[in-house]
Amino acid sequence: MIGVIKKKRVAVLISGRGSNMSALIAGAKAPDYPAEVVVVIANKADAGGLEAARADGIAALAIPHRDFASKAEHEAAVSAALRAAEVDIVCLAGYMRLISPEFVREWEGRMLNIHPSLLPLFRGLHTHEQALEAGVRIHGCTVHFVTEGMDEGPIIAQTAVSVKTGDTPATLTERVLSVEHETYARALALVASGKAVMQNGRTVFSD
Repeated sequence: MIGVIKKKRVAVLISGRGSNMSALIAGAKAPDYPAEVVVVIANKADAGGLEAARADGIAALAIPHRDFASKAEHEAAVSAALRAAEVDIVCLAGYMRLISPEFVREWEGRMLNIHPSLLPLFRGLHTHEQALEAGVRIHGCTVHFVTEGMDEGPIIAQTAVSVKTGDTPATLTERVLSVEHETYARALALVASGKAVMQNGRTVFSD
């Protein structure tokens, strides 16, 4: 009898509507997907993604950062919720909080983020404006392991899109978002299956 492979338990951290969160939840519904989303946590009580997660039968918690006296206290509450849910992997999906080195170290190698550029190009905010100003002809998105440096972690997956004549930040945003969902689900599957692991500051892949 073939044993059942235990799926990795995933938490998604959001701040808004959570379109990438919804894509991860949808992708994880496939029977052969190596992970399952077990909890969604938002740092804002009115984050739209909370209701979307609940509608999919996922536990969803608001842990508003404004309810805490310090970043450390807020992150301690988030970590406690992650441990309570017995989470294996943490996915940041539009989580608009700078994460402390202490939080990163607790989850390093098990925490992923998606960024709307082809890293190491265009770190930080306003990536589409940066791409248009730089005049690049190819743009895209990157999923990477989270490390202490902002948008500096080892790359797991990338998808490129063309920059078209006449593009605006809005049209480029839409084109990149159209590939973000598949890219994030693919990257999470690689990590959850053990085919992509972080070792010595690099991503090591196996078949």
